[in-house]
Amino acid sequence: MKRKNNDIEEVLSDEGIIDISDDNKKTKKHLTKKKKIVIITSSSFVSLILVALFLLYGPWGGFRNFWITSAMTTMSHQYLATSLYSDETIREVLAANSIIEPDDVTNPNLIKFKKYGKTTAYRNKYDEQILDHKKGALYKVIDIQGKGYKGFLVAIYDPSRISIATSKYLKKRGQAITTVAKDNDAVIAMNAGGFYDPDWNSNGAIPHGTVIQNGKVVSDFKDANMGGGFIGFDKKDRLVLGKFSKEEAIKKGLRDAIEFGPFLIINGKSAFVKGNGGWGIAPRTAIGQRSDGIALFLVINGRIPTSIGADMGDLTEVMENYGAINAANLDGGSSTELVIKNKIINTPVAGGKNGLRDMSTFWIVK
Repeated sequence: MKRKNNDIEEVLSDEGIIDISDDNKKTKKHLTKKKKIVIITSSSFVSLILVALFLLYGPWGGFRNFWITSAMTTMSHQYLATSLYSDETIREVLAANSIIEPDDVTNPNLIKFKKYGKTTAYRNKYDEQILDHKKGALYKVIDIQGKGYKGFLVAIYDPSRISIATSKYLKKRGQAITTVAKDNDAVIAMNAGGFYDPDWNSNGAIPHGTVIQNGKVVSDFKDANMGGGFIGFDKKDRLVLGKFSKEEAIKKGLRDAIEFGPFLIINGKSAFVKGNGGWGIAPRTAIGQRSDGIALFLVINGRIPTSIGADMGDLTEVMENYGAINAANLDGGSSTELVIKNKIINTPVAGGKNGLRDMSTFWIVK
């Protein structure tokens, strides 16, 4: 037995694991410590695998729904779902998580611009947060928090200052939101519509759908992945939502608009959201308007420890709470960005410098 132990020590010495000239007790202690580390590491790895398998394939469907819907709506990361689940499972999950938009077009006459006095009566705490502001203020930022998410709502008291800005290299390459805000002297800038991303690594050059700027069509590109409808302000500064042609959009007097969706609220009627709405849980951007004319920019952080993200139901609820009678979802995920006075307010997750990505269209407030 003694010779056998010596043989093992010689082999370990040849491999550089131990030095046989060391004290035998120290050597054995060192090997025992290394063995414990290996056992602990292995156990932790196995535990993580078991937890992952339970979440992905266990009896609780919440995580599975989140995983599949979040992956399938990104276009660039669908493999995260298709590599783990069958087509049948994916279809079942998407069917159980959907959104039915209000089947209507906004009635701009429901917007009655109103000036509030000192004796304003607040309907609820959300109304008070919107209306309690400094005299002459252009906007107010309100912290938003819900189950699993945090973000910011910006109330804009003069919607005539809201317009669409585009990359100055439109159709060639996008620009960072901070650059666009600075170039346009914008106090506030928020991402707007989506953009053509065929290789999942585009430069944000070509916006999805029709883009109207100052009453003129500046871009008009559609592909199979594009959906939604027009989201824009008319010449009387009223938010208009609807699914119609670009010719109809111009005829309706839209001065600044993009195409995206889904619509969350139209004429005070909210969308029917089943499950998480089929769009998963992610960083989100939305726009809305109250009946008194106050416009709302909403940005929700996501994919970070302090805020997982929001689904379509969350967006609808926030817009309802703050009195929006018209509201729509905008491009989200790694596109969700908010800048105020040249400062990045939210936590973008695109990677790169400050987490920003180059994009083609933006809502700005001058």
